[in-house]
Amino acid sequence: MLSFFNDQNQHHSSSRRQFLQMGTLGLAGLTLADLLRAEAQSGILKSNKSIINVHLDGGPPHMDMIDLKPEAPAEIRGEFLPVSTNVTGVQICELLPRMAAQADQFALIRSLVGSAGAHDAFQCQSGFRKKDLASTGGRPALGSVVSKLRSSPADRTPLFVDLMQGRGLVRNSARPGFLGPSFQPFRPDLSDLFERQLEKGMQSELKRLGTDHQVSLKLNPTLSLQRLENRTTLLAELDTIRSRVDASGMMDAMDRFSQQAVSILTSGRLADALDLSLEDPVTLARYTPANHSETPRFYTSEGPQAVKKFLLARRLVEAGVRCVSLSISDFDTHSSNFDRLRQLLPIVDHGLTALISDLEERGMLDDVTIVAWGEFGRTPRINSKKGGRDHWPRVGPAILAGGGMRTGQVIGATDRTASAVKERPVHYKDVFATLYHNLGIDPHAVTIEDPHGRPQYLLDAGTRIPELV
Repeated sequence: MLSFFNDQNQHHSSSRRQFLQMGTLGLAGLTLADLLRAEAQSGILKSNKSIINVHLDGGPPHMDMIDLKPEAPAEIRGEFLPVSTNVTGVQICELLPRMAAQADQFALIRSLVGSAGAHDAFQCQSGFRKKDLASTGGRPALGSVVSKLRSSPADRTPLFVDLMQGRGLVRNSARPGFLGPSFQPFRPDLSDLFERQLEKGMQSELKRLGTDHQVSLKLNPTLSLQRLENRTTLLAELDTIRSRVDASGMMDAMDRFSQQAVSILTSGRLADALDLSLEDPVTLARYTPANHSETPRFYTSEGPQAVKKFLLARRLVEAGVRCVSLSISDFDTHSSNFDRLRQLLPIVDHGLTALISDLEERGMLDDVTIVAWGEFGRTPRINSKKGGRDHWPRVGPAILAGGGMRTGQVIGATDRTASAVKERPVHYKDVFATLYHNLGIDPHAVTIEDPHGRPQYLLDAGTRIPELV
């Protein structure tokens, strides 16, 4: 946990300190290389271009969402019927009626390939497999890269916020990798807004990580802004002394990181963005489902209130956050696949369509790219014992919208059982090349240095999807 120290002793003694706690900003454990990399890169301008990354946590079943196979045998086609959309010749699941009515605002990828088959969100956060460059700390998530390239000490909001409530932290998915802790995401505590119970194994993993993994966005009540300013002045004086024996510039970088943290905390902008009581009641109602499913909810699955996660994402982008990650859980449907989807798909349907309409009305849709996907697809054949679908890394779905992209189309196709791609495979890295492009960043030209001082391109493969941009 990062704390800012405030000494009230006139002689600047270090025996009495007050703390301003800001949660896991990650100051502890910074290496010299990490701190040096915290300095601003020149030549990259600020913009309002943003990404909202929706993780369909657990692995969404493509053949029950956007790639139905009504002519396949019953043990493959499942229980849901296809419905026509407002795009000629395109059909999707009957549980996605809002998306069907707004299909012209979506691009549906039916041929996502290259899954690592891993039960985490890292590939959906970076495009890379988890072990890539593991010896140097691993690849960073896109949000951490954006923070590295575009953040400054004057930022009043963090550029990367993780609302995933689980796999972002427990499975080390929304991670800064070799960029170091100063570029990790902010993880606000959403437990009072959304219940998100983790699987038993993940609960154990989270417990081992300790309790200091979420962010308090309020000043310690015993610490006034004046005392904070006094502390900041004192720290600057001490750092000036220490920097005289620090030719590396490490202290300057640490000072910059502290300044940014103070700026974010004292502005109140991030805390306000997360306070839904400040939202217009009419808009809040848009993100509030009218009808709740009567199907019993699986213990790790979201409730209807999860639609409001999409509203939080929009509010964060408006506040200046450039990358927001959220999750809708739990698509790990090894059992009761269809009952669980009856509860989950309406949340996705409502959330995505409300978000797109809201952004469009605010004139923001061309600046905000939305992607919804998971770590893999699911088996075409329903398992006979539990009525579920199991992991299927060979092909999966992705849904994109906004960002000025050409929507109203389907990209790729699978065979008659949705088992394999037969037309236009799209890799995770192709999607990330498109996301970077929409942010105004060329991932094959821009590099960031790893801890060994070696430049690493943001992507080592993948091309932006020409059908979209």
